[in-house]
Amino acid sequence: MLHHIAIVGSGPSGLFCADALLRQKPELKIDVFDRLATPYGLVRFGVAPDHQGTKAVTRQFDRLFGNPNLRFLGNIAVGRDLPLAELTAHYDAVILALGAHADRPLDIPGEDLPGRYGSMAFVGWYNGHPDFRSLNPLLDRPGAAVIGMGNVAIDIVRVLGKTPAEMASSDLTAHAAEAIARAPLTDLYILGRRGPVEASFTSAELAELGRLERVRPVVNKADLPEALPADIDPNEAKVKEKNLSLLHEFAARTDDKPIRLHFLFHAAPEALLGNGRVEHLKIKGIEKALDVGAAISAIGYRTATEGDLPQADARGVLANESGRIAPGLYVVGWAKRGPSGTIPTNRAEAKAVADLVLADFANDTAPAKPGSLELDKRIAARGAAVIDWAGWKRIEAAETAGARPGSPRAKLADWDDLHRTALVL
Repeated sequence: MLHHIAIVGSGPSGLFCADALLRQKPELKIDVFDRLATPYGLVRFGVAPDHQGTKAVTRQFDRLFGNPNLRFLGNIAVGRDLPLAELTAHYDAVILALGAHADRPLDIPGEDLPGRYGSMAFVGWYNGHPDFRSLNPLLDRPGAAVIGMGNVAIDIVRVLGKTPAEMASSDLTAHAAEAIARAPLTDLYILGRRGPVEASFTSAELAELGRLERVRPVVNKADLPEALPADIDPNEAKVKEKNLSLLHEFAARTDDKPIRLHFLFHAAPEALLGNGRVEHLKIKGIEKALDVGAAISAIGYRTATEGDLPQADARGVLANESGRIAPGLYVVGWAKRGPSGTIPTNRAEAKAVADLVLADFANDTAPAKPGSLELDKRIAARGAAVIDWAGWKRIEAAETAGARPGSPRAKLADWDDLHRTALVL
């Protein structure tokens, strides 16, 4: 029996799942839907622009789309443009690989002031996400704060702190590069509610901050324990020990550089203050507020859905049992477990969900559903401008051709430019 599968989302979890399915059942017909004009999700819009090695996984996905049984249907928002109910009626299995694209709120006074940004929006702005092309963040004052102690927070302060020469081989968008080059930054702050041992950044990312040309990390030695606590999780001890060693190295530095990067531990944000915009960040227990013109919260993401897609729970994930939401409906990736892990983390989980789908097929005696043929007609009748793989390749070619020397691409970040290029308008 020939089965048809729809995957909603073309990020790593969805494409790892497609790969696992086709490796076991090459005859499957799989359609990958994405509301964006471009594939790769987190790889394109979440990975830092100066971490090109991490983005190399896209070469594997490129080869995957060489399979004629796999299609890309971009510019289609399932739940809004195309109801989920229509997918489940036409496909034998629908796998939601939605990711987590909504910032968690800070829940402090002043959060709505201009100058406060969630990391999804801010990272999307410098990574060329079309939803955030016009963000134009306020980077016109000497101070900026990043709230959070994970790798995303590390990425943000590093991108803000690097010189244009250090970013030359990245795919940082031109509009962000120009804004950061103009910014009169002298003091960056990275702060978290907990201590240095509890910080969730990894050692490689932390170490990068010590090698920046114009940035000196500033750490108060009094904030650092001399050794890890005895009850530390053995699985985390190696990373935590390296982190602590690096922070001690930072604390011992006395060199002078144009930008100081202040690590503030046990620093819970209390309020953002200002006259019509962010001007100060008040920290609980500290009388003097930080002078900052921008505050970026990097405290995690949650899945947000629309239309008839399942709603996320309080943790920001879709209710499921080992990846199964309901018969014929599955979830994988961050929408399944929450925003955790690295890109390779998704591979094993995607394989497990693919195995679950195929096991359900083996036990299902119902006739196969019609797949995309009839649905394609409905989509076309509605006038939807589907961007297929060839359309994405036109975008890719334009970005490659427009790249500055040393950079892999000049991302198109405007919806109209993307559509015009992909659809040859």
